Amino acid sequence: MVIRGKQPSCSELFLLCLFLGLSLEAWAGKIRYMVPEETDKAFFVGNIAEDLGLQPQELTERRVRIISRGRTQLFALNPRSGSLVTAGRIDREELCAQSVQCLVSFNILVEDKMKLFPVEVEIIDINDNAPQFQLDEVEFKMNEITTPGTRIPLPFGQDPDVGVNSLQSYQLSSNPHFSLDVQKGADGSQQPEMVLQSPLDREEEVVHHLLLTASDGGNPVRSGTLHIHVQVVDANDNPPAFTQAQYHMSVPENVPLGTQLLMVKATDPDEGANGEVTYSFHNIDHKIAQIFQLNSYTGEISNKEALDFEEYKIYSMEIQAQDGAGLMARAKVLVKVLDINDNAPEVTMTSVTTSVPEDFPPGAIIALISVHDQDSGDNGDTTCSIPGNLPFKLEKLDDNYYHLVTERTLDREITSRYNITVTATDQGTPALSTETHISLQVTDINDNPPVFPQDSYSTFILENNPRGASLFSATAHDADSNENALVTYSLVEDTIQGAPLSSYVSINSDTGVLYALRSFDYEQFRDLQLRVMACDSGDPPLSSNVSLSLFVLDQNDNAPEILYPALPTDGSTGVELAPRSAEPGYLVTKVVAVDRDSGQNAWLSYRLLKASEPGLFAVGLHTGEVRTARALLDRDALKQSLVVAVQDHGQPPLSATVTLTVAVADNIPDVLADLGSIRTPADPGDSDLTLYLVVAVAAVSCVFLAFVIVLLALRLRRWHASRLLQASGGGLVGVPASHFVGVDGVRAFLQTYSHEVSLTADSRESHVIFPQPNYADTLISQESCGKSEPLLVTQDLLEDRKETFSQVNFL
Repeated sequence: MVIRGKQPSCSELFLLCLFLGLSLEAWAGKIRYMVPEETDKAFFVGNIAEDLGLQPQELTERRVRIISRGRTQLFALNPRSGSLVTAGRIDREELCAQSVQCLVSFNILVEDKMKLFPVEVEIIDINDNAPQFQLDEVEFKMNEITTPGTRIPLPFGQDPDVGVNSLQSYQLSSNPHFSLDVQKGADGSQQPEMVLQSPLDREEEVVHHLLLTASDGGNPVRSGTLHIHVQVVDANDNPPAFTQAQYHMSVPENVPLGTQLLMVKATDPDEGANGEVTYSFHNIDHKIAQIFQLNSYTGEISNKEALDFEEYKIYSMEIQAQDGAGLMARAKVLVKVLDINDNAPEVTMTSVTTSVPEDFPPGAIIALISVHDQDSGDNGDTTCSIPGNLPFKLEKLDDNYYHLVTERTLDREITSRYNITVTATDQGTPALSTETHISLQVTDINDNPPVFPQDSYSTFILENNPRGASLFSATAHDADSNENALVTYSLVEDTIQGAPLSSYVSINSDTGVLYALRSFDYEQFRDLQLRVMACDSGDPPLSSNVSLSLFVLDQNDNAPEILYPALPTDGSTGVELAPRSAEPGYLVTKVVAVDRDSGQNAWLSYRLLKASEPGLFAVGLHTGEVRTARALLDRDALKQSLVVAVQDHGQPPLSATVTLTVAVADNIPDVLADLGSIRTPADPGDSDLTLYLVVAVAAVSCVFLAFVIVLLALRLRRWHASRLLQASGGGLVGVPASHFVGVDGVRAFLQTYSHEVSLTADSRESHVIFPQPNYADTLISQESCGKSEPLLVTQDLLEDRKETFSQVNFL
């Protein structure tokens, strides 16, 4: 029987407190205390207020309380002292049986912050239980022929205490025939055995009485006794024998009461009473003995109470078989309990908020939820969930606690009340679940900014628009009402090409209509990127903005610009060279032009507007390439003049023209050679092209000289007429002397007619420039235009002509 000790003395408590410290430890982030068992109610455990960083009075103000699960409240809070105290007497053996360490875990909830602080209190064992045997006495039968050395296992004592307070030793009363031998089990337990030291003699003594004492190591030492009666019987030479040394059985924990779980079987070949076998439990825990029932005649083992996997996973028991003469055999029986999913998860709302504003920030705590399942393995693994279409989520904490928090901002205009179903489900088969409902009210604030129907807008306007033109109308809607829905519009400040955006466009704050403040030029910028802001009149005001792309459309307001050939800056005309031997399609030059407009307005086409020799050259419509249309003939002039027009495709189309001068010659050196052959015609190295060029130049010079001669003749005629008028009418007073030109004037005129030749490394790209004759120093009288008298040219005049041909400048 269990021997209950008295309440521990003050000296015992002092020694325990001194030894264990009763101090706070920090381990794995938990608050830890130690307290001895069997203390009085309100016994001081630790200063919880100090360890939480609070003042004692704050325990009540901040609603600090103990959260425990599935057991009687063992501890309480003293709000006046801020300490943790015992709520009643604590029996360590009742809580933890014979576990080496007995820990009671619970949580301290600071409710105003919804924070949990895990606490562990270790219950320290005191020697309040004496060792005890399951039976007060036991009887053995031994044949008188039993040989010395025979061992008889004895029932072992049980002490609920642990450590040094547990059972430490056995002692057998003195007897000449028996001695005690204690064996160490695999699990460290002590197994007492009684050893026969000398033969028994029934005639000498029929019954031997012995006393087995079990003692613990506490202070003071506690002990329990077992009375042993050994009856000496006549000879029985065959002991019972079990069919198995160890029996195994697995049963589910929900097996009905009275179910036959297992049958043990032992046989004895003896006859009569010596062969009759009876069964009994041996060395079995008294709790297990209350659960199972053994038929002493058949060996059937059944359950008389419900099995509980959460209490015992394996039931271990020893069965003893004894014949009528007292010979015994023992076998071990292990009953393994299989867990079934018979416990649904338990959901506890530790703390919950019933209403929140709709601007409650994401991640804010709504409720603190605790989930627990008494099953084990998959049957005890739980998951907690809420419907996925809600703006909330569950965050798992330690020890199967969950925070219900907001996942995103709430909107009262969409949903004003949420009914949240929290479902806790285990992993068993079939799965069990528990539902808990939370009703949450959402209170209204000004949380809806104005909203544009589109994320972005784009509009188009032709360049050269008038100032004040309406460009676009922006409209935003606000889901709120009254002042919260009154929207005003503005433009987000920005700069465009160094100038503020407000110098380009403006917006009506009430209607959202956008106006142009200047005329746009497509060639200056092609688009404007701006943001329109809509702001309501709430408190605080909310706003939103939208991007607006304003695209400027091109108009044909730029004529083509010719890049090549570029006009020389000295007033002369550039010359392109075409060889006399050029085949049809020969590339003479290329006209290059650009148009600052875009699209169709910048598509350029080229055409030959005018040519001194029609049909000789052609211009590519899209490339601007000037090519020969046929082979050059001897009759073709050495100098060809082309006017090329470049036109865009705008409406209306704009165009530009360029004049090209083409010299027909194979190369510049040949031209120079032809010019030099006028003075030295006997040079055999001159080419035919040079001869043609000299002849052409000479012909042009002759024509020009003839024109000058005619001019001089007209001048002389007028002079002659004026002399006649002077003789007849009193002279030619008032006639300017500059109207009369002599031979010196002709010489000066001829000297102004020169040829300018430009040479490059490639003779095919040389330029010959023929400036127009200079008439600045010659005045032609209108009266002399009618004269046609021939004028003789002297040898000096011819020499002057030769000098004129020889003036060649190399650039």
